[in-house]
Amino acid sequence: MQDQEQSTKTESAYRLLRRDILATRLRPGAPMKLSALRDRYEIGWTPLREALSRLEAEGLVTAISNRGFAVAPVSREELEDLTRARLVVEVPLLLEAIENGGSEWESAVVTAHYRLSRCKLVVESATEGEIDEWDERHAAFHAALISAARSNWLLRFQATISDQLRRHHRFLSLAPAMRAAEGRSEGYEEAVAALRDAMAIEHHTELMEAALDRNINHARALMADHIGFTVNVYAQSEDGSGSLPALQAQPSK
Repeated sequence: MQDQEQSTKTESAYRLLRRDILATRLRPGAPMKLSALRDRYEIGWTPLREALSRLEAEGLVTAISNRGFAVAPVSREELEDLTRARLVVEVPLLLEAIENGGSEWESAVVTAHYRLSRCKLVVESATEGEIDEWDERHAAFHAALISAARSNWLLRFQATISDQLRRHHRFLSLAPAMRAAEGRSEGYEEAVAALRDAMAIEHHTELMEAALDRNINHARALMADHIGFTVNVYAQSEDGSGSLPALQAQPSK
């Protein structure tokens, strides 16, 4: 009974920390001090340590020698690596879904697209709650697109890549507002324009229509372009040193 209770507490700690890491409420690169986490989440030492070890295995947390843990940083290099991985995995899944999808798949894609289209996000002034909503609906749209695929292993890989990319997407969604809050005007307009373009519903509409029309070649090209948008957003958002220090400097509270 005691072991089961401990396992439940560890699972709860794992889920809470993972949720906030993926949503960048725990900022990339921020130190994860056990005392601060214990107070914030009201969870004991042992469940926290075990949860952090699991998150380290997933690449969401890094262990720092003699200094404990930190949220895994984000970087353009990692984003480019994840983008390549997503191309390898998600494009074949989309083509497989187009080949196998029936009327239920088509309905799911149309419904997910409609819900995404109703999410009116003002990039320059979006709140974290608004970004949460857009992020959820955007993920649901892409999940619907590949939902008729039959490769369980590719779907598992896609889910792992999607979680890692979610941190980068959230990170970049917040970048223009953080830049403005710091009074940094250089490159602001370019960063906002790149983010607005990446999040535009028109790209998603064109991708949906190509998929529903069973236009394999067009859908493949559109998905490849779509996946590449995030790297362009990062390139426009980074400062002269090649990083976004304001977002990476915030510790867990």
